[in-house]
Amino acid sequence: MSKYSNIAHYQDFAELKKLLELSNNTYDMDKITQAYRLAEEAHGDQRRVSGIPYILHPTSVACIVAELGMDTDTICGALLHDVVEDTTVKIEEITKKFGSDVAKLIDGVTKISKIPYSTREEQQAENIRKMLIAMADDIRVIIIKLADRLHNMRTMDCMPEQKRRDKSLENMQVFAPIAHRLGIKTIKDELEDRSLQYLDPIGYKEIEDALLLNEEDRDKFIESIKAQILEKTKETIPNVYISGRVKSINSIYRKTFMQGRTIDQIFDVFAVRVIVDNVADCYNVLGIVHDIFKPIPNRFKDYISMPKPNMYQSLHTTVLDKNAIPFEVQIRTWEMHYTAEYGIAAHWKYKLGMGADKKGEERLSENIQRVKKMILDQLEAEDATDIAKNIRNDFAENDVYVFSPKGDVFSLPQGSTPIDMAYLIHTQVGHRMVGAKINGKIVPFDYKLKTGDICEIITQKEEHPNRAWIDICKTASAKSKIRQWYKHEKRDENIVEGKQLIEREFKRHGINLNEDEYEDFFKKMFIKKQYNTIDDFYAAVGYGGVQLWKIMPRLKEEYQKTYASNIEEITVPQAPVKRHKATSGVVIEGTDDVLVKFSNCCNPLPGDDIIGYITRGYGVSIHKRSCTNVPKDISKSEEPERWVNCYWEDEVGEAFRSTLQITATDRTGLLADVTIRLSNMHIFIHSLNSREAKDGKAIVTATIDVMGRNHLRGVISKLSDINGIEEIKRL
Repeated sequence: MSKYSNIAHYQDFAELKKLLELSNNTYDMDKITQAYRLAEEAHGDQRRVSGIPYILHPTSVACIVAELGMDTDTICGALLHDVVEDTTVKIEEITKKFGSDVAKLIDGVTKISKIPYSTREEQQAENIRKMLIAMADDIRVIIIKLADRLHNMRTMDCMPEQKRRDKSLENMQVFAPIAHRLGIKTIKDELEDRSLQYLDPIGYKEIEDALLLNEEDRDKFIESIKAQILEKTKETIPNVYISGRVKSINSIYRKTFMQGRTIDQIFDVFAVRVIVDNVADCYNVLGIVHDIFKPIPNRFKDYISMPKPNMYQSLHTTVLDKNAIPFEVQIRTWEMHYTAEYGIAAHWKYKLGMGADKKGEERLSENIQRVKKMILDQLEAEDATDIAKNIRNDFAENDVYVFSPKGDVFSLPQGSTPIDMAYLIHTQVGHRMVGAKINGKIVPFDYKLKTGDICEIITQKEEHPNRAWIDICKTASAKSKIRQWYKHEKRDENIVEGKQLIEREFKRHGINLNEDEYEDFFKKMFIKKQYNTIDDFYAAVGYGGVQLWKIMPRLKEEYQKTYASNIEEITVPQAPVKRHKATSGVVIEGTDDVLVKFSNCCNPLPGDDIIGYITRGYGVSIHKRSCTNVPKDISKSEEPERWVNCYWEDEVGEAFRSTLQITATDRTGLLADVTIRLSNMHIFIHSLNSREAKDGKAIVTATIDVMGRNHLRGVISKLSDINGIEEIKRL
């Protein structure tokens, strides 16, 4: 059962009013009621695909917005977000009745309400550009849109499969990264989990079942940890609040399926969250936690002194209890907690009801301006098709924290280079950069920055960025600033470079035109849209504003229409058809170049009878034929076309992870004996732990590498000789 299943799919206006009355915020209920009445009248007898009255959708979206603590205008905007697009109500009527702020919110949401990702990439990119423009004008626009998207995902079961898949991919690629960068964790996690449920239902269910299987033991464990911390803190630290949390299913999925790990190898599957009144108490609690439990080296992160770009602050430490079970402890203040859960929305939550002090209010306002600046950086891309990629790159979860020689901290997307660091410091620093030192040593321009690096940018007096940096740096802002410099400072050079690039590509694609024919050829496609002269277009190609590889298909199509008799036939030799051998040692029938992952529900090994399931966007998941998740009669399953035949290569030649559950008489040294026996067999051990069972028994769980089923049989045989072992079974 999903952890989100208790959330009502539809909520009516009475529930919204109750939610607002119970909040700490002050609302203009007359204005909100008027907005609801207009929405109710405008939508009339309209119904959702599920048959539910349409008005329940905007009220449910308004409830989500209210849970985030947003203000009166945002709630009115949520109630009215579909009336301009789907009814006869005009934006002028909204302005007259509710004011320009509400009208701008609705207009912003209307512009971005339909992003046709199933159409051409250019159309997708232009719609994303509109969304970012609306966000930069007022952040509340995207908060309404995120709430709208979240409610749509909660009620997606009635939609066709392709639409569910399209919407889920949109969430993973655009909306979830934006929610992450805005710091709205509650929406981000649920969007990702619900999307994963449609993209890879079997992988989702495997993790969900594994979490439910351990739910009772996990709850007892967390209660025990809470009791130990409270006992040690009650005398010295007031108002300590402790809760348990489980990692989102999508986060576990990424660390298991995508990184080839098992759930018991993830230290932060569950965590204890400690919330206190002030920052000093955070560090005091940290000392107490490290006194009670043994900290794991290199697993401590101080996000209080170095906040994440999305304003997240907390102390994270991973420790071991007395039974060597790892778990994470997060320590934060209440203000940090609201910011961690609601992100940018915490600005309104504090402003309206939480009572932030003047300093806190200024900090929240600064964060909003920082996010707006970050959004505008995305818009600097001249080629609209780069914007979606920029969002995925720059809004990704994994950031690195780099120090300047003066001790200032800079946060950059993972994979960033010293070039990105230079342009983040200042545009002029980037333009004048000639080299970089990391921790006192000269490094190449393409060095990938790591958290903790001390990065010193070496500059000269003259500005002269390198055109090749565009392909090296990571961030959209750095790429854009380099292009802009070349655009303004090297126009003549860009024109020559652009003409040479075009001529080279035309020759490669068999397009034969005289130079004096270029202008007429390009005019109908480009000049009338963006460029005043042919030289402007050449210059754009030269400085990288136009990327030829993206537009060549259209150029070739236009050439074929206009100059069909001049086309040179270019014969492309066909590659011989060959059987695909995956790096995993598995052959997938009828499929080439595909990601293969092994399901955690049955952990197939070479020698097992296997079958593959084509997931939505995550490759082929390999199962044992006997796995409980494989239908007995595939032809009668819900989607039989997704099941594909596969088999092992004769010589796999690589190790596979397998988990054994060993039942034995509980005694001192049992775990040591198992470890020594595995070591003597030269078996690589990923994880090894034990727990007490009933009737004087112990359960040892070992995750190891083996070469196949026959190898595993030999390992089990030798382990069975250990004194006291009664049963060994493969999980």
